[in-house]
Amino acid sequence: MRSDILSRAQALGVMIATAESCTAGMVSTALTDLAGSSAVFERGFVTYTNTAKIEMLGVGAQTLDTFGAVSEQVAEEMARGALANSAAQLAVSVTGIAGPGGSEHKPEGRVCFGIAGSQGCSTQTVEFGALGRNAVRTAARDHALMLLHNALCALAEK
Repeated sequence: MRSDILSRAQALGVMIATAESCTAGMVSTALTDLAGSSAVFERGFVTYTNTAKIEMLGVGAQTLDTFGAVSEQVAEEMARGALANSAAQLAVSVTGIAGPGGSEHKPEGRVCFGIAGSQGCSTQTVEFGALGRNAVRTAARDHALMLLHNALCALAEK
């Protein structure tokens, strides 16, 4: 799927940016591990703290206070911020609780995603469950890559 993402993005003239929290650069690494990625990978933001989300991506402090870092609202602002602070045309964001831990309201394994481009921004939450830190992060990386792939497929159909 990663090579397909790169070839589709290149054919469409689309540059990609990532905004990652719980995956801490795993999506960026998955894309840039492949030769030729520099033709389509514009940049990645690793914003592990709320301060980094605010400073690097323009996530609103009020958004963080109201909804928390693990929310679709923050995922949306992260994805939009990655677009606004880069030369990319497509951005994916990831924020979640990889574990261990979590709470009754935000359990371990909850990850929120955003995908932003010229058609706007959509978000979703996936409950991976308490699979363990590494498994949640890997699943979140793979889901973010699938979102990029699907967005590029949708762009190609237009």
